[in-house]
Amino acid sequence: MDRRAFLKRIGTASAGVVFTAIAGGCGEEQMAQPVIVGRADYSRPKLRTHEAEPVEPTPKYSRRRAYPSNWYPEKDKEKKWRAVIVHHSATGTGCASVFHQWHKYQLGWDGIGYDFVIGNGSGSGDGEVEVTYRWRTQVTGAHAKAANNWANRDAIGVCLVGNFNDSRPTSNQLRSLAKLTDFLQRRYGISDSNVFGHRDTPRLVKATDCPGRHFPWRTFQNMLAAK
Repeated sequence: MDRRAFLKRIGTASAGVVFTAIAGGCGEEQMAQPVIVGRADYSRPKLRTHEAEPVEPTPKYSRRRAYPSNWYPEKDKEKKWRAVIVHHSATGTGCASVFHQWHKYQLGWDGIGYDFVIGNGSGSGDGEVEVTYRWRTQVTGAHAKAANNWANRDAIGVCLVGNFNDSRPTSNQLRSLAKLTDFLQRRYGISDSNVFGHRDTPRLVKATDCPGRHFPWRTFQNMLAAK
């Protein structure tokens, strides 16, 4: 199906958003459906030095422990997760439903590859955390292609809408990411050393710059340290 037919299929309301998504993506667009083999190697590589990360005030971060009920998966389906991987959509706009349609109808996957999507106000609320079917059903993801498929099988994929090679996440997105990551770390015993940007995920099959050179990783780490 070409782009025009795809946009017509999903309706004009999402057309502009989807067109941007078609042109972008964080580098996993051609990834085949996950195949579960082997076990994970969680050794953390030396982090790369990224250009031009200015020192900025850390957004205020609430330490309240109340989490949305839909962040909790059903107990009879819940897995033991071991890492969190942060992505950007590499698009200016988007939301979970748009990415789901693109991944399902154009890439032929079961659906959206991420577990969570955090909006920037373009297709969903600024800082809104959307929970995808992968998290609800606790199935293997399709967001980071690494050796033995460990990252899709054992790591939670969180995508922030935006192209952070051109801009930075909003303060609301960072606050939501910190709160969500805090929840996931506490629930599954995930250490800070197992919270990765996509580009720093151990044993990647293909290099990527996701979540973008302007993603404020130190600011995010400071927010996690303050929790």
